[in-house]
Amino acid sequence: MAKKYLCSFLLLVSLFSLSSFESKDEVINLEGTWHFQMDRNDEGVTAKWYNRNLSDVIKLPGSMAEFLKGDEITLKTKWTGSIYDSSFYFIPRFEKYRQPGNIHIPFWLTPAKHYVGAAWYQKEVNVPANWKGKRILLYLERAHIETRVWVNDKEVGLQNSLVAPHVYDLSAFLLPGKQRISIRIDNRINKINVGPDSHSVTDHTQGNWNGIIGKIALEAISPVYIEDVQVYPDVKNHKARVKITVNNSTQNNFSGKITIAAKSFNSESSDKTQEIVGNLSVSKLGENTMELELPFGKGMLTWDEFDPALYHLEVKLVSKEIKASKTVQFGMREFKIEGNRFLINGIPVFLRGTVHNCEFPLTGYPATTVEAWEKVLKKIKAYGLNHVRFHSWCPPEAAFIAADKVGLYLQPEGPSWPNHGPKIGLGQPVDQFLYDETTRMAKQYGNYASFTMLSAGNEPAGNQVKYLNAFVDFWKAKDSRRVYTGMSVGGSWPVVPNAEYQSRGGVRGLKWEKMPETESDFSAGIAPFKVPFVSHEIGQYCVFPNFDEIPKYKGVYRAKNFEMFRQDLEDHKMGDQSKDFLNASGKLQVLCYKNEIEKMLRTPGFGGFQMLGLQDFPGQGTALVGVLDAFFQEKGYVNAQEYSRFCNSTVPLAKIPKFVYTNAETFNAEIVLFHSGKVPLKNAVISWTIKNERGDVLSSGSFDSKTFENGNGIFVGNLSFPLADIKTATKLNLEVKVNNTDFANDWNFWVYPDRNHEISPSIYYTTVLDDKAKEVLNNGGKVFLNAAGKVVKGKEVEMHFLPVFWNTSWFKMRPPHVTGMLIQDKSPAFANFPTSFHSDLQWWDIQNRAQVMNLEDFPADFRPLIQPIDTWFMNRRLALVFEAQVGKGKIIVSSANVGPDIQNKPASRELFFSLQQYMNSDQFNPKNQLSFEVIQDVFVSPSKEIFKTYTKDSPDELKPNSNQNKVK
Repeated sequence: MAKKYLCSFLLLVSLFSLSSFESKDEVINLEGTWHFQMDRNDEGVTAKWYNRNLSDVIKLPGSMAEFLKGDEITLKTKWTGSIYDSSFYFIPRFEKYRQPGNIHIPFWLTPAKHYVGAAWYQKEVNVPANWKGKRILLYLERAHIETRVWVNDKEVGLQNSLVAPHVYDLSAFLLPGKQRISIRIDNRINKINVGPDSHSVTDHTQGNWNGIIGKIALEAISPVYIEDVQVYPDVKNHKARVKITVNNSTQNNFSGKITIAAKSFNSESSDKTQEIVGNLSVSKLGENTMELELPFGKGMLTWDEFDPALYHLEVKLVSKEIKASKTVQFGMREFKIEGNRFLINGIPVFLRGTVHNCEFPLTGYPATTVEAWEKVLKKIKAYGLNHVRFHSWCPPEAAFIAADKVGLYLQPEGPSWPNHGPKIGLGQPVDQFLYDETTRMAKQYGNYASFTMLSAGNEPAGNQVKYLNAFVDFWKAKDSRRVYTGMSVGGSWPVVPNAEYQSRGGVRGLKWEKMPETESDFSAGIAPFKVPFVSHEIGQYCVFPNFDEIPKYKGVYRAKNFEMFRQDLEDHKMGDQSKDFLNASGKLQVLCYKNEIEKMLRTPGFGGFQMLGLQDFPGQGTALVGVLDAFFQEKGYVNAQEYSRFCNSTVPLAKIPKFVYTNAETFNAEIVLFHSGKVPLKNAVISWTIKNERGDVLSSGSFDSKTFENGNGIFVGNLSFPLADIKTATKLNLEVKVNNTDFANDWNFWVYPDRNHEISPSIYYTTVLDDKAKEVLNNGGKVFLNAAGKVVKGKEVEMHFLPVFWNTSWFKMRPPHVTGMLIQDKSPAFANFPTSFHSDLQWWDIQNRAQVMNLEDFPADFRPLIQPIDTWFMNRRLALVFEAQVGKGKIIVSSANVGPDIQNKPASRELFFSLQQYMNSDQFNPKNQLSFEVIQDVFVSPSKEIFKTYTKDSPDELKPNSNQNKVK
């Protein structure tokens, strides 16, 4: 119980330390009911609304949409965000979702109400008499976007920031007694255009809300006050440089003392410094900045991802007349770069990151409480990650406080995606705004240990290199507490030479047009770069929607996109398969993330990755790329313990040339290790085991003990396992462990008998649905149709082994269109072909680039043996292999190339063998009866519904040097 109260007390201390005041009696909390009125016609300023009572009420903190203020959603709603796929507005089957009262927007989540424009918020406050002579501040945390403030009939000023609190000095305006404060908030993108798709403003993510969502208060502080405190740790020399700015708002010169002292507060070990005293004088109406050196003793605690020890620094300003104090949170850490490596306190660190896109599906705006952020960041860390990039936005202060406590390295960004309209380096307002905003970020959040990296934003257009070189140089000279890059960009963007590290694409992905393996790495891709390379937005592997997620949307937003996709799936007679589609596509998604992450972990000299993402992205057409949903909750097909086997501070790895073998071969693997720990792995013994599906150990071994320093792809040893004793088709598993630790990883591989597969005389094998096939079926015979390359109905659907990338709407049906396969693994058709219900690596030579069949005219309850899962924007009923009764006979049809003549594809040959064995068994009894003609039509007639884009342009991020983005 005592520990519980202590934690609560520390939380309160950290929250109250955000501002400068002597006691909470000097604060008037302005949360609660405010008078309110929308200013649709921009008449409020001219009509002096600050002089009258507004007509409505609202609660703050909060947004207009949260309290149902604004307009109903229609097809003419003026969204903040690009829409590249206009097909929704034209496709006939979506007409019902375009009707008033049934509007379903597929591009992003749908808010309860929508409003872009000016709105007024007004409150009367009672100013205490004893506040006379004090400095009075109005503190507005996360107002969106532009605020103008009046006290009674006097305008105080205007502020525009997406990253920091709007703080107004009301000292000259407030008198004791009742006073009226009026705030006009405008969420339009006016002169300062950061880009309609910037996650700081766009409807793709949090939404372009109007309101104030964090702390709202009046604070009375000393007229001579501590304006700013910045702490610059020097870990090597056991000291910190403390820079203190004091302002004097009085007509008298000031002289007094500054004292500083630090004390740890969140770790098992405790430490505190001696109090340091300095003399300070400030001229009337002036400002003075002084620096003090704060030495630490032998017990100094450092901050990193493993031991996130923190200090509170208390700064006191004292004279005969004045007493003021300010407390800041900081950690003793140095985040530096040495060559192509990041270092935390001199120790190499590999960044395993995800992108946070400002997903807040209940509120539509960022959380401002430490508790909410701790919950999210702890979940991220549980999945083996140590880094978070905030795509084109900066989170509130609570996120930094939480990340400090959890131990994560953060890369907030300038709140801009200056593309799709605005451009950088051309003298547009966004140029100066990014300097102003990042300066506000450094002042407000610069002491937080987790704030280790900074980018100016995301994927720009314009005169990029010149502007971003200057931006990086400015920050390198100004503040050494973090490292700087230009902007986070794709692989086709120009390189910014002055960037301290590169956060860019181009070095990512899986080259699975060739046989999957785990031997290759990204060494060639990072070779041109002499600074750390952090791979930008890796992954983006899609999974089918989880319709069980829909009831979670109980707040401001509704998942109308999910509702639309669910109904469309039902309209295509597959509503009962949605959960199976989710789980099957999810297993493939995890497999892809595992292989891409492992490829980076085995690349020597790699700096890190920023995954897109651990969680779903609710916008840009609905990008379901996460193993977690937009609420940061599991979907059911993988958990943190499973995921962190291949994504962690230490990961055993295996270099395997292929995953499908015959029993005439030998399985060979080179075992390597990834380690990014606080200390080396000393005297580590790494062992391996090969088991079958029953859990029988077929072979095992271990390597001599060794000490492993931090690094990627560190050689451990080789293993070899002859496969001659494997007589039947078998799935095996190689597991590698670091003994006496929790670090383990594993890989499946498959072994098939090395034999020729003859065609059974009882089966008519054909590659054309010809007259003989019809005759055999009419006479009660069995037909195997290898229809590879012959499909017409479904020819437009492109299936790769890798699933849909990002989503087919944002990239206008760019292939692939399929997101894995659902396999009827319990069917006796697979008795001789070990498989699960989802795509795995043994399916690669069968599945990759195979044609699929569109079963649009088949019975509603028809379910194929192997069912490719279509993009949820189309929901076509697809098949790779199906069985049916035709006439008096039975048939299996495959659009995958499986048959007796297949060479060098053991899995394809073995699948054909298994299907033949099934056809010759008593269990071959297909459920559905089909006419010969309905099957024949698959190879004659095109699909009735073919996707049309209705627009010709393509997303700008596919063409960064397009005419739209060229410097003019």
